Order: sequence, then structure tokens, then C-alpha cells
Amino acid sequence: MKPILEIQNISKKFRINHEQQPYLSLRDAVVNFFSSPLGRSGGAEDFWALRDISFNVNAGDTLGIIGKNGAGKSTLLKILSKITPPTSGKIISRGRIASLLEVGTGFHPELSGRENVFMNGSILGMRRSEIQKNFDAIVDFAGVEKFIDTPLKHYSSGMQLRLAFAVAAFLENEILIIDEVLAVGDAEFQKKCMGKMEDVSKSGRTILFVSHNMGAISSLCKTSVMLKQGQIFFSGNTQNTIDVYLNEGANSEQYFGKTVKDIFVKSVKPVNSNREATNEFDTSKKITLLIEIEAKELNKNFQLGVAMLDSYKNKIFTNHYKTENNLRKNFTVSYEIPENTICAGRYSFDVALFIPNNTLFDYINDVCGITVLDSGTEMYQHENYGHVFIKCKWNELN
Repeated sequence: MKPILEIQNISKKFRINHEQQPYLSLRDAVVNFFSSPLGRSGGAEDFWALRDISFNVNAGDTLGIIGKNGAGKSTLLKILSKITPPTSGKIISRGRIASLLEVGTGFHPELSGRENVFMNGSILGMRRSEIQKNFDAIVDFAGVEKFIDTPLKHYSSGMQLRLAFAVAAFLENEILIIDEVLAVGDAEFQKKCMGKMEDVSKSGRTILFVSHNMGAISSLCKTSVMLKQGQIFFSGNTQNTIDVYLNEGANSEQYFGKTVKDIFVKSVKPVNSNREATNEFDTSKKITLLIEIEAKELNKNFQLGVAMLDSYKNKIFTNHYKTENNLRKNFTVSYEIPENTICAGRYSFDVALFIPNNTLFDYINDVCGITVLDSGTEMYQHENYGHVFIKCKWNELN
């Protein structure tokens, strides 16, 4: 049986102009166009967002597509959705493709919820008969029955998002492309969205799912592809792909260099008790980060914030350090997490420099990946205990 989707050597090139032009009149623009070589201004270069991307998707598969920002994920989805053409390569599709690249595209605030369901459904490729058949289910899923004939401009932003996703969720196309739209609404509705996507995958339809939420990717997708700098870096079993993604670039020390900011994080380095750089820790040992800060001018009022992230990039906890008495331009702060606090697993950190409710000087996201290993003590025998061990007080009551 042939794959429902074949991606063959897809590449996409963009032209980047580095020369900042002043505002010109139409006459000046025409003169510049014909006077410059080949009608092009100087300082331009070619940028390849994708290079020779090839993979197949079988009918009924749920494929995850992951990678850091700028890896080429959204460009690939826009090509698959026929929003933009590839520079080279070919796509063979053996089913209708529906795309959820931006929830709510095509909604009109002056129309009622009912009218927007029919209009948006048509934009997404649904036949009118399909919309009529699924109308009651769409409204029920969105939870807006009471307001369905009210103009959309009177809906809250959450209600609009729920209705938009509900329309898209009931598409009956054979191939569904989803780009980070399961993050809409509150926690309860997100859970409902995940359940609906699981139902869609079980119905035999094919799903391509792009997300930075590794928990959602792991739950929904059996196989995944990791993109890096416009190329396929790894593909295979989803958990193996996630492991490669999380370990990629997880250096024990990360330098960020000088910036135009007044105060910035120069480096972050995890170290052991001997102040030696490492990215492996034991549950029975403390975890230490050395954070090097550089300031162009003295500022004694800013704070340093550090958040610890789990392997799915969810924040576990955050701590702040006040630098009220600092009178140095360059200094290093030692940040320690006590022993017997963090359970076994993979973690990373967010680091921020700021004045509360006033100014954000610097923000470094998802750096210094570390692995915490089970020390073999009774309390840490299983990774599914969670992330943090807290000593609680127990009492037996008569």
C-alpha cells in the first residue's frame, strides 16, 4: 500500500536583503530597480529554510515534527498546506489535507457564532453538508450553546478560541496538519483538545503535529521527525526523537557573549561540589549553577531569577535573588538546589535579569540541560514519583 503522503526532496529558499533602504517615492524605487544590477539592491543573500526534506507518512499515522525555533517546521507545514510553494522537490498526497496553522483565521467579529461556524468551516475546506452534520457537535464541544446566535465581538477571547478549534477539530479530511493549536483555552479545554485529537487518530485519519510541548507530542505521536537548520536531524520512535531533541545542545556550560543590553547574563555553568563543570548529578548531591553577570553601568536594584524546567519544558519552580547591594559591573552568583530535592530525570533552566514590574534586562530560555541520576535510596526508586521531593509532616490521629 502506498503512503498517503510522500515528501520528496523538498527545499525552500528565501531572499534576504540586508541593506536597509530609506522610504522612497514610487519614481525613486523604479529608478533604483532598473539602475541596480539585475534589478536587485546590494547586500542580499539566499537563505535556505529547508534543504532536501524527504519522508513518507502512511495512512492512519500520527507523526510529530519537532525542533527549535527557526528549524523550518512552520515553513514545511506551509508548503504541505499549499500556502507557499517549494523552491524544489515534490509532494504526493493521496488524501484531502486540512490545516490548523492558526486557530480562528477567517472569523468575523460582526457575525454570530453560528454564521462564523459555517464561514470558517468553508474556509478550512468543509462542505456545507459536513458542517450541517457536525454543527451540534461543534457547538457542544466549544461549550457556547447559549451564545451561538450572539455576534462574535461579544465573546471572550477564550470562547472565540474554543469555537475556532471546535470547527477545525471536526474536519473530515484524510490528512490533518496541526501547528501548536492545542495550547488554546484553559487547562480543562486543552485536555479536551488532546482527547479529540486522540479520537481523530484512532478513526484512521493521518495527523502531522508540530509542537514545543513534548508531553503532547509524546502522548499523541508514535513516530516523530526532528528538524535542525532546515534539515532532518533525526527520525524514528517518538521517545527516541524527543531524547535526541532534549540532549541536542545540552552543553554543561553556555556562553551568551556581549549584547546591547545594560545588564546581561554572560554565562551559566552547572558544577559539582568541587566547582567542576558537569551536566550529571546524583539525587543525593546538591545542584549548583554559576551565573556570570556583566553590567555596562552600575545598577544595584535588579533581580536575578532562575526557573527549573522538566524534560517537557514545564516550570517546576522559580527562585529570585535580589542584588540590592551590588556595586560591581562584573560578578558571578552561585545558585544551589539542596541535595535530596530533585528526583531523577532531565532538566534545564530559564534565567532572567529584571527590575520587578518595571524592566526586563535579559532572558535566557531553556539552557544548561542536566541529568539527575537515581542515587539508589528508597525514596527515588521510580522516576514517576514526580520532580521534587518535599519533606512533609505525618501524624497518626486517634
